[in-house]
Amino acid sequence: MRAVIFANGNLTRPANLLTELRSEDLIIAADGGAHHCQALGLTPDVLIGDLDSITKEVRENLSRLGTQLILYPRDKDETDLELALRFAVDHNAEEILLLGILGGRLDQTLANLLLLSRPEWQPARLMVADGPDFALLIRPGSPLTLRAQTGDIVSLIPLTRTVTGVSTEGLRWSLQDATLEFGSTLGISNETTQEIARVEIKTGQLLAVHREQERRKK
Repeated sequence: MRAVIFANGNLTRPANLLTELRSEDLIIAADGGAHHCQALGLTPDVLIGDLDSITKEVRENLSRLGTQLILYPRDKDETDLELALRFAVDHNAEEILLLGILGGRLDQTLANLLLLSRPEWQPARLMVADGPDFALLIRPGSPLTLRAQTGDIVSLIPLTRTVTGVSTEGLRWSLQDATLEFGSTLGISNETTQEIARVEIKTGQLLAVHREQERRKK
């Protein structure tokens, strides 16, 4: 089962997202992410958080439409996105697509990206989509096979202190059993040299960000 989480950040090219959604997806709105759902004509299956970013009218309307409301107090220890992720994992989501987790406040954008490295989400495949950018969390034993066009940009960003055994295929600057340190820019702005690229690691967690070339959007 795949869960799709809408957060309250920016949603780039929202109309394009409709083609990526599946009828069987579990749609979760993390508080203000409900506004994105409404703009796309979607009724989320679940609305979760302290709900301080939506109006009472929006909340009541979604409740009438059958959305499950899970309300938390404003004084809580987790962000609404973290609550949504935990809900998805607890309900056995094998894949989780995160939308609207970037943009807006810098602190929340950074926290949202670093949140992906939490061990609690280990059973699920985590993906982030934002316009031409698509990111996927790579874990040991789960290599990434990427379909691309020659010249697409691929960046590899460590989310743990060290990521070892980084090996790539189909990228202009290849890595073989390399080690990437947290904060290092060694893996930034690589380029695909063929239609299939591959990345695998031995330890740690790595965020692979794939940016499609603009010519693919014409």
